Amino acid sequence: MSEQRPAVVLVHGAFAESASWNGVIERLRAESLDAVAVANPLRSLAGDAAYVRDVITGIGRPVVLVGHSYGGMVITEAAAGNDLVVALVYVDAFAPEHGESALELSGKFPGSTLGAALAAYPVATGGNEFVIRKDAFHHQFAADVPADQAALMAATQRPVTEAALTDGLPTTTPAWKTIPSWFAISDADLNIPVAAHRYFAERSGSRGTREVPGASHALSVSQPGPVTTSILEAVEAVSQEGPSAR
Repeated sequence: MSEQRPAVVLVHGAFAESASWNGVIERLRAESLDAVAVANPLRSLAGDAAYVRDVITGIGRPVVLVGHSYGGMVITEAAAGNDLVVALVYVDAFAPEHGESALELSGKFPGSTLGAALAAYPVATGGNEFVIRKDAFHHQFAADVPADQAALMAATQRPVTEAALTDGLPTTTPAWKTIPSWFAISDADLNIPVAAHRYFAERSGSRGTREVPGASHALSVSQPGPVTTSILEAVEAVSQEGPSAR
């Protein structure tokens, strides 16, 4: 694997898990890029971001940080003030401003049907956690994924706490204000409306926005090719431009 280009760190969101990046990782490895998919705890925004920062520190070299869905909240916090993060890629992901939460942003524009698809369970430490009901998962999360694969995804989804979804972004300077960003988005996302994705990309000053027609929220699973292309664009830009890309 190349030591000249940055490593790629991939952070899944709620109701997913690290294997959701498998198709992307295969393509990145074919391009001789190091890539690791983080097991996002999905317990609290600050705690999840601290864990991702630990992973980045352990890698010990520049990284392109990629987040899906709620993972966008996490990478925005984890990359803030972190000199090892040279680019951000948001994949159907939230790109929050200070104080904004995933729950707040998911309702900023009409179109999300996620709320009706959720089931809640109490957590021993207090509060609730959420999963997408198995009978609703295919349509809600991964409509363009084969039914058998969607059923496996439903069975392996990681629950997210209510606290994580309602936590506002702690940092006063979101990472996308100082680090170049790229966006890969779905126009048929039922979790986060496409209007929100376009808003995040415009607000962040996206260096490149790739919109995939007809794709579901599970973009890294159903369309790993376009997602990988966006990541490669970020890798190549920062590799060629160096510190001036930031």
